[in-house]
Amino acid sequence: MRTLIVLALAGLGAQLVDGSLGMAYGVTSTTLLLAVGTNPAAASATVHLAEIGTTLVSGAAHWRFGNVDWRVVTRIGVPGAIGAFAGATFLSNLSTETAEPVMSLILLTLGIYVLSRFTVSGLPTTNLDKPLRRRFLSPLGLVAGFVDATGGGGWGPVGTPALLASGRMEPRKVIGSIDTSEFLVSVAASLGFLAGLGSEGIDATWVAALLLGGVIAAPIAAWLVRHIPPRVLGSAVGGVIILTNARTLLRGDWLNASEGVVWTVYVVVYALWAAAVTHSIRAHLRTEAEARAAAGSASASASADESAAESGADAGAGRVHEPAGAAAGAPAGAAAGARDDSSGPDEPTEPTPAV
Repeated sequence: MRTLIVLALAGLGAQLVDGSLGMAYGVTSTTLLLAVGTNPAAASATVHLAEIGTTLVSGAAHWRFGNVDWRVVTRIGVPGAIGAFAGATFLSNLSTETAEPVMSLILLTLGIYVLSRFTVSGLPTTNLDKPLRRRFLSPLGLVAGFVDATGGGGWGPVGTPALLASGRMEPRKVIGSIDTSEFLVSVAASLGFLAGLGSEGIDATWVAALLLGGVIAAPIAAWLVRHIPPRVLGSAVGGVIILTNARTLLRGDWLNASEGVVWTVYVVVYALWAAAVTHSIRAHLRTEAEARAAAGSASASASADESAAESGADAGAGRVHEPAGAAAGAPAGAAAGARDDSSGPDEPTEPTPAV
């Protein structure tokens, strides 16, 4: 029962991250299953079966909040499904001894990419609304689908940063479209695993626990995608993935590192992780402060322009009234002068006395 609760909570947390960041449900869940000793192929199959439900609910929620570009969903989702089926078939034919370090290495690489990508660069927003071409989306979907099936996750870590890096879609639409298209990938990967493994090693209650947590979190994550800073979340998730899979590799047959080496690596990873998260938080706060300052400056400039316009209008009104008064006074003076001049010649002039 305890394991099921842990799996449900893991599914909930992973879906919160995935739905708001566009990645990490499969990577996080598969990492957890590997940590408790699950067969790599069975772990990936379990996660993908659960993802059929979570991605369906998540896609519907993202669609409701206007986060989905259906053209991108179809152009990347169909090749992704083909790649996922091929990847599932490939992984099913590998021995556990070979598959576990291979999967951990893939996950570790993805974790490093996620951590560095979001810590260093954040989210690019240039070139928005430019169309994404099929010749870019199709190969991306094929590769991401294959990595997703063989690594137990990877659709989001490969697809989301690639679309974000293009700068041609809003981040929320990238996340919503990736989450929605992942339904096709999950179905294809599950079919590939069932064809290669049957039901061997797949625990239906574990699938249900992951599914329950993910379904609960999916609509919340679709709403939170507009409120959670993705940069901070990406750094945090990347660190978790690196730490967990580094442990698997260090203690596995490939490296079989000593305790001293293991703990040294742990300390280094923890230090780098803490530094990355701290940097992302500071960068996010700095960006928000700059945005507030820019908004305040724009508001002050608008107020100054408005005041200047009002002053100019008042001055202009004064200038309009002044000539009118002058014009009114001028004829009067002229008339008076005319009367004085006209009366002069008609008056009798006194003779000048003789001396």
